[in-house]
Amino acid sequence: MNQTSRLLLATILLPTILFAAEEEKYIAETDPLVLQKIEQWRDLKFGLLMHWGAYSQWGIVESWSICSEDEDWCRRSNPDYEAYKREYAGLKRTFNPIRFDPAKWARSAKDAGMKYVVFTTKHHDGFCMFDTQTTDYKVTDPGCPFHLNTNANIAKAVFGAFRQEGLWTGAYFSKPDWHSENYWWPNFATPDRNVNYKISRYPERWEKFVQFTHTQVRELMTDYGPMDILWLDGGWVAKDNLGQDLRMDELATLARTHQPGLIVVDRAVPGRHQDYLTPENQVPDHFLPYPWESCIIAGGGWAWVPNARYLAPRKAIHTLVDIVAKGGNLLLNIGPGPDGTWDPGATELLTEIGKWLKLNGEAIYSTRAVKPYKAGKFAYTQGKDGALYAIYLAAEDEKHLPEKIRLDGLSPKPGAKITQLGSSSPLDYRPLDQAYEVTLPAGAAAAPGYEYAWILKIQ
Repeated sequence: MNQTSRLLLATILLPTILFAAEEEKYIAETDPLVLQKIEQWRDLKFGLLMHWGAYSQWGIVESWSICSEDEDWCRRSNPDYEAYKREYAGLKRTFNPIRFDPAKWARSAKDAGMKYVVFTTKHHDGFCMFDTQTTDYKVTDPGCPFHLNTNANIAKAVFGAFRQEGLWTGAYFSKPDWHSENYWWPNFATPDRNVNYKISRYPERWEKFVQFTHTQVRELMTDYGPMDILWLDGGWVAKDNLGQDLRMDELATLARTHQPGLIVVDRAVPGRHQDYLTPENQVPDHFLPYPWESCIIAGGGWAWVPNARYLAPRKAIHTLVDIVAKGGNLLLNIGPGPDGTWDPGATELLTEIGKWLKLNGEAIYSTRAVKPYKAGKFAYTQGKDGALYAIYLAAEDEKHLPEKIRLDGLSPKPGAKITQLGSSSPLDYRPLDQAYEVTLPAGAAAAPGYEYAWILKIQ
């Protein structure tokens, strides 16, 4: 099995198992401000996730190569583990993404129809992409050549640029920190992703780590403008796993004191601080009655890798439709390169998605799932005004809609008006038992921008 196959297994199969457990234990938030915010977030449907850090210079899997347990699917270039960790930590001294232009990213995301961004302020390796005062392992430290750049405080620059374009902002933040001596204490070996000492034996050391974590979250919630989402990764850092208690009640309260109504996503930890579920690199096979978001890789890996192949626009648009029809949001991941730019393939993909959404967005944004959700080649959504959208997921070789289309699972109502999105001309239809049969003009073809999925609107 090659490295790519191992990565796919690790990022798809395991999350599938974990997500099933989360789904069974979802606990809804009670704070009215948070509930209101979640409903607003559910209207957005499409967001951008970015994994970026010093590791991007090597074009490797983010963070995981310094974790012993996962060496089999992200093999290290140096077999001397301690030497490799030193080399990895030394990436701070060469990280200099001089072509970083957050305004360009924000414009591309807006043009693609994205409505929010979640940016990695810190991954598991502990390298901070923001100007924290808790550590020198950060992009703004004098030991990092980029610290002299006007955009050296990368997270602040990203959040500011995306807000300028009207997008919501979310801070990805790793709960584990493998650079912190209060998480991976050098006194002991590091056998896996967890804390490497017994918390019950060294409670004072764990308390230092808790305070360190709370301080970094406080910084992000006070110094980086209005924040909409705190996206916490590293679900193994939880009270019921080796006592890794970050006192989440206290942490969430701290964050919301500075950002009222903040959505907190304690990923893969069932409980009241997982405001929405986050299936990773997968789409559930059925409608979910909870707020949820699939985070999906657009191309390559989570982090930048050379010669990445990106999703075909048809696949990406069909994935978005599939997710929205089942009640979720799509968070599409792009890994910026070591120089601070996106691959052309990423920009091209977003451009195509944006063209489609510009014409068809009313069937996506501010909609909710409606039965039968998906049936045959159709996916269904419903607008807040009651309009029903039947989205035909066209195969690659389909250039025209069929002349007769059966919409199964619908109970026809007298006087309904059916049109093809993009046209005001009513279509002929006849009701069947729990279905409609719609007749389209012969040779009805999709205009440019409609070719990936065609939509019928039922009013």
